Amino acid sequence: MTFERELHLGLMFWATGTHAAGWRHPDARADAAYDIALIQEVSAQAERAKFDFVFLGDRLASDPALQHSNPAQISRLEPYVTATAIAAATSRIGIVVTANPTYSDPYSIARLMASLDHVSDGRAAWNLVTGADAAAAYNFGRDTHWDTAKRYEWAEECVQVVRDLWDSGADAQGGAPRPVGHRGTYFSVDGPLDVARPPQGQVVLFNAGTSDQSRELGAREADIVFAGPQPTLELRKEYYADIKARAARHGREDQVTILPGLTPVVAPTTEEAVALYDLLNSLLVLDPEEEPGELVRKGGIGEGHRRNLSSAGRVFGVDLTGADLTAEVPAETLAAVSEEGARRLAEITRLTRRTIDGPRRITYGDLVHATPAELSHTVVGNPDEVADMIQEWFEGGAADGFNIYPAYVPGAVTTFTELVVPELQRRGLYRKDYGGRTLRDHLGLPVPPVRPLPSQPKEG
Repeated sequence: MTFERELHLGLMFWATGTHAAGWRHPDARADAAYDIALIQEVSAQAERAKFDFVFLGDRLASDPALQHSNPAQISRLEPYVTATAIAAATSRIGIVVTANPTYSDPYSIARLMASLDHVSDGRAAWNLVTGADAAAAYNFGRDTHWDTAKRYEWAEECVQVVRDLWDSGADAQGGAPRPVGHRGTYFSVDGPLDVARPPQGQVVLFNAGTSDQSRELGAREADIVFAGPQPTLELRKEYYADIKARAARHGREDQVTILPGLTPVVAPTTEEAVALYDLLNSLLVLDPEEEPGELVRKGGIGEGHRRNLSSAGRVFGVDLTGADLTAEVPAETLAAVSEEGARRLAEITRLTRRTIDGPRRITYGDLVHATPAELSHTVVGNPDEVADMIQEWFEGGAADGFNIYPAYVPGAVTTFTELVVPELQRRGLYRKDYGGRTLRDHLGLPVPPVRPLPSQPKEG
């Protein structure tokens, strides 16, 4: 089945913003994680802009060290509770809940997700993650966090049981509940589910990752795949082509939507956008130059190089000791950077418009801020420039749309929806209204038929 290709947009809701200092911006709300009225309003704002979904991430462990690298990950409301509040305040936008099967049983996931799909009239989605933070094990009575292979084996069986449970409930046509009778490597589940079949039949499934196992799981099972961060556009195109090829082998080429993360720093003019980007970076708290231990616990979101001159010097391959962050870097120093450093210099120029030897030159502070790994691709510019980048990736085989990571909340959501979305609509790239009520409608996906369950003989 082939559908006309259209651009898709989702909103990644991190209450303090996806920029590490986003919560300090004057137009941000530092308490947004627990202000449900604000969360509802931001979701409604995305709905008014005809976004496909609002995305609620989750973590099963916290880490105070994240306050410098990713404060949004320290503390937040439980996503199912938040999702029901969003469902009550909206009527069209999809609602994505993160649930980790490594620390959840399939019956609970199936019951909660089916219930959310009913409460929202068919707008629920499950973001399946297996969890990279080893500390989560100690919050669930385990001695160790399973390795990648076991986590994915567990997740793959869990997905099948959840799907069977969704198909086991009573349906709108009067079909009676049916036992599941699953007996597998990790799970034994009788069923049926005590919630009727979801309005979408099968709740929309999201998956992210870059490993071979995650790519294969996403291509085989997911409706939306989040493309992990890649250092170059060519690698992003390779990732896109790989997922599409894997999906085609499973007969699903037209059923998998690939969305990279995108942090747009947008303002009416280029100069204002660069000034906003510089302001956000100026609000960052730098790490001590030399401090023993990891910046963030292994596996924690935000793990990576410290934000200081010492780390920048190692990444760029030049000595930056004792430099003034506001000073311009001499051209001879920049000429001596490593190959990776040269790539990051090009990124600095793309984001700040500062160059090695032009009238506006790269500063030592720019080197420091370019040191940590990006959680998403960042674009800085006016509405036309941001729309140009989105159109280039969409038409150039790198993305089917984007999961928008606002640098701060709610201000960055407002500027993107009011400045960039109208430009995308003017270009004919993006919808002006929803084509249906459910998330499957937004994605152009039909309601799948009920499948035979393990307890039933298959036809033929």
